[in-house]
Amino acid sequence: MKVAIVHDWLVGYAGAERVLDQLIFIFPDADLYTICDFLPDEERFFLQGKRPSTSFIQKLPKARSHYRSYLPLMPLAIEQFDLSGYDLIISSSHAVAKGVLTGPDQLHISYVHSPIRYAWDLQHQYLRESNLERGMKGWVAKWLLHKIRLWDSRTGNGVDHFIANSDFIARRIKKVYRRTADVIYPPVDVSSFTLRDKKDAFYLTASRLVPYKRIDLIIDAFRSMPDKQLVVIGDGPDMEKVRSRASPNIQLLGYQPFDVLRDHMQRARAFLFAAEEDFGIAPVEAQACGTPVVAFGKGGALETIRGLGELEAPTGVFFEQQTVQSVVEAVKLFEREMECFSAANCRENAIRFSTDSFCNQFRAFALTKYESFLKDKQYRYNRADQAS
Repeated sequence: MKVAIVHDWLVGYAGAERVLDQLIFIFPDADLYTICDFLPDEERFFLQGKRPSTSFIQKLPKARSHYRSYLPLMPLAIEQFDLSGYDLIISSSHAVAKGVLTGPDQLHISYVHSPIRYAWDLQHQYLRESNLERGMKGWVAKWLLHKIRLWDSRTGNGVDHFIANSDFIARRIKKVYRRTADVIYPPVDVSSFTLRDKKDAFYLTASRLVPYKRIDLIIDAFRSMPDKQLVVIGDGPDMEKVRSRASPNIQLLGYQPFDVLRDHMQRARAFLFAAEEDFGIAPVEAQACGTPVVAFGKGGALETIRGLGELEAPTGVFFEQQTVQSVVEAVKLFEREMECFSAANCRENAIRFSTDSFCNQFRAFALTKYESFLKDKQYRYNRADQAS
């Protein structure tokens, strides 16, 4: 079985790359393809020495810093990879990777982190945050996104089996591609986060500081609760915005190495999470430390956190709206019901999303589908021989 793994792009080690890390572990002899590869040397460890094949976008002007600007060319770029020599193609896709061209005698399994977010249900948010709602540039952007939607919908037909990273994304896949997806949760390295029963008085949030993470919402909520301490770990484009809103009870630590992040996750009274994520790794890492989560009750968080009052052995509290008042009420509810949460229950819940669990499920899924594919292929050949 000759295997190819197709990844959107390589520019850093984030959630999608954690999945790629494990796919390479499962299929160590697979060849790797990606739109562009600008991974820093210190983050290449998970590629196990592989040098990915890249597209023409790799050599375009300013691609290293502005690769996203070439999104309109990415459908064309991904279709230029010649994968005709492979038996099994695995695409790990949150943009265009699933659009690779495959033939009837090849099996294509696509692990979808999300259909292209900024082309589908998050288009209006993307245009708003990019100041592209009006004017000629806005109309060009809308037209390009329309074309990408048409391409994205069509290329769904080239996938034999979809895997979604959550039930939330499985529903998106059903909505966009009219296809049913199996769910295999992405791998979280829970073994690197150890349980700590004793908690300090502060709350924690940790994230890249970008608009959709809604760190500003958490900051504003704690500004209105000056008796409660909040620690913020992370850096990004919104750092100045966050810094300008912080009050004396809010400590901004910026980017921190893993050991510092883990220490704060272990000691925090609770972890705050205000984004609508497809899955959301940070809340699982916090629970692996025995730390409950106060989270926005939408998206993947509903699958990774056991809500208070909904399930036995709760591991967190949900707030229903992305508003300051809703966050404040959730924090106060958490403090009133703190005795309902145990570090052991949080840890036990997080174990469900371990790397071992992902690898075992994905390996079994891929091999089962490939065996079925081979049987069907042999059956078709036999029928053809009989007919001749």
